[in-house]
Amino acid sequence: MNQNKKRAVVLVSGGMDSAVVLAMAREQGFSCHALSVSYGQRHTSELAAAAELATSVGAEHKVVTVDLRSIGGSALTADIDVPEQGGQGIPVTYVPARNTIMLSIALGWAEVLGADDLFCGVNAVDYSGYPDCRPAFIEAFERLANLATKAGVEGHALRVHAPLMRLSKADIAREGVRLGVDFSRTVSCYQADDQGRACAHCDACRLRAEGFAAAGLADPTRYAPRA
Repeated sequence: MNQNKKRAVVLVSGGMDSAVVLAMAREQGFSCHALSVSYGQRHTSELAAAAELATSVGAEHKVVTVDLRSIGGSALTADIDVPEQGGQGIPVTYVPARNTIMLSIALGWAEVLGADDLFCGVNAVDYSGYPDCRPAFIEAFERLANLATKAGVEGHALRVHAPLMRLSKADIAREGVRLGVDFSRTVSCYQADDQGRACAHCDACRLRAEGFAAAGLADPTRYAPRA
């Protein structure tokens, strides 16, 4: 790894959005340190996908464990069914404080590494209504990062990059293809099986499939066989 490159911590979930963000950060010349969080989610196949994505681009990969299942409150961290159709309001797949916690861990690792840049794949266009995927949240967290850290106090301007914020899922798919992202390696499904195969029914699967279709691209998603 080139030690002269500027460093960045990139949140990598294993899904298509974070895979594209990782590729974008590399294209911008960053030495990327990929961070995944094992938070008690329904399946770990996305973490395996994240590790594979990081390895494929030569990025250091770290997994930090935080037990959000102990507080529950989400279909992803509690015994609540994952909805197969959208509804009104914030869906039950919203995980309380997840992005705040993940960015906080990324911020801590960035301080240790001497990195001034954090990248995440939040999106405010084709998303499920999560409050921590909005521009106002990212802007507020960046202010917090510069107030609450030794690096910020000592004059290192910390930046939180959310390059997908205003892109549609179709735009993200096209950008990934341009950057050479292998989307077949990614796992987006809320209830993927242990092989990373998608259910084809949940909100995440629907948004992903619609994105590839709108982009006019073949969908490389691996789906589990129907029962």
